[in-house]
Amino acid sequence: MIARQAAVVAKFHPDAIPPISARDQHSHVPGACLDVGMSAYDVARLLPAIPELRSLCRALAALDVVLSPGSDDRHHLYDTAWAPGEELASMRDGAGNEYSITFTAAGAYVRGFDHESPMSPYATDDEEPWPGVLDRVPEVFRDCVEEPAFSDEFGTPYVTVCLWREHGDTAWRHGDIAFPEGGDDGADWLFALLTDGTPEAFREWAQDYYEMPVDLGAVRHFYAGLPLTAGVVTALNPGTTLAAVTGDVVATGYPV
Repeated sequence: MIARQAAVVAKFHPDAIPPISARDQHSHVPGACLDVGMSAYDVARLLPAIPELRSLCRALAALDVVLSPGSDDRHHLYDTAWAPGEELASMRDGAGNEYSITFTAAGAYVRGFDHESPMSPYATDDEEPWPGVLDRVPEVFRDCVEEPAFSDEFGTPYVTVCLWREHGDTAWRHGDIAFPEGGDDGADWLFALLTDGTPEAFREWAQDYYEMPVDLGAVRHFYAGLPLTAGVVTALNPGTTLAAVTGDVVATGYPV
């Protein structure tokens, strides 16, 4: 994997964290969408297989393009040209919390970071990733672990959650982790839209996040992976047009 330019690294660098909770009104997924107390172990059982996960991530990114046209700071992103032979789905909530999913020739590598988790490297005495989180990551994903865009200036990964799946696997895998008493890794809410996987969950989240009505039929259109149409764009966001969003939607890999 090639090293990213400094500007790209800064894009994912959460060193300037606003003094708000990760569960603030615009960063959380509504309670009906998540099972509080889930960990990486539970997410591993609930995440869809790689092809379905890729399609869902593209749909989330395309939905955010239409709901927030022209924005340089969208919640969900999908980069089809992240690196040669690799694609990247990502989420950033603006409060220092994020996830990234790197789709590679070998499979997919999932990283999550809850900056308020007691499992954060910055909440431990040694300022290293929590024991077990990264210890069993296969060599085929080692470059993902060490990716500068997801690490601080000392090379410490921003991570509290890690999962991976090779194409030959029948399930998502994770390390052997002893979770802190009374603490969690943030997996429950970081990945709630991916583990729930329903248009209804996205609609509930989006209406809270964007503070506007969101048409469920239009959301279902995206979740079904159907080609983008002018009617769907208007139903989802009457303030924009198909022409205005097509370029950014194409960049996510979503069909147009």
